[in-house]
Amino acid sequence: MSTQISIKKGETYLITGGSGFLGKVLTKRLLEAGAKVRCLARNEGNIIGLQQEYPIEVFPGDVSDPVDVRQAMRGVRGVFHLAAFKHVGLAEKFSRECTKSNTVGSLIVLEASLDYSLDFVIGISTDKAAQISGVYGASKFLMEKLFQQFEVINPDVKYRLVRYGNVMYSTGSVMCKWKKLMQDGEQCIITDPEATRFYWTVDDAIELIFDCLAKAHDSTPYCPEMKSMRLGDLFQAMSEVYYKTPINPQVIGLQTGENFHEVILEDSPHSGEAEKFTIDEIKEMV
Repeated sequence: MSTQISIKKGETYLITGGSGFLGKVLTKRLLEAGAKVRCLARNEGNIIGLQQEYPIEVFPGDVSDPVDVRQAMRGVRGVFHLAAFKHVGLAEKFSRECTKSNTVGSLIVLEASLDYSLDFVIGISTDKAAQISGVYGASKFLMEKLFQQFEVINPDVKYRLVRYGNVMYSTGSVMCKWKKLMQDGEQCIITDPEATRFYWTVDDAIELIFDCLAKAHDSTPYCPEMKSMRLGDLFQAMSEVYYKTPINPQVIGLQTGENFHEVILEDSPHSGEAEKFTIDEIKEMV
């Protein structure tokens, strides 16, 4: 039996967290492919704004509410499960909210998938699930395990997972904070200039989702080959682009829940060993 999943023209697809940074780009791509899009998101203002920009259905609701999820899932062909609590620092303080969104919300989506005729459910995970050091990574690790269990429970639906690092300029990204501070001529803070992270663009992230649907055979996390960046190199590149007069950052050290280096897969090289972007390459991306 073929494992390839294709987007069907004229069919409706649900995006949980569809009004977010990644969801907006995915919405555009699905519409360009001839699909119909339904968005489930908590922020009514954001989803109304998205609906004013694109011809989509909107369902205001919380992914951790079973009624909201079932209402939004009825009649769709597939589910892109993007809804997440993803701020590492806030997850340490608000562990209940992070767990409710990332783990309980995922469980509710997966349970609802048992009752509908779906082609697939695809979830978005993170490199933090490969080397758990905090609440966010743990919540995503549990999400992955749930997907793998439901693959066994319900072989009629294809359950898929993608796992990658940081998306440049995503909501809450340090890059957003640095850019504004630099443009305003103010000092930035940096945890550790020698720490390394996997970074790539939102377009790369969207391509991986479709690549996973086309090529993945099961719910094993589907991962790209990614280059990494030293945080110090990222800061220098952005500084050269956005500061009129460079200002040295304040170094505060790694925070709770953060790793010095990240890994994409448990047995893969960590970001300190991976090929790195040069400062000139980073300047072209920021």
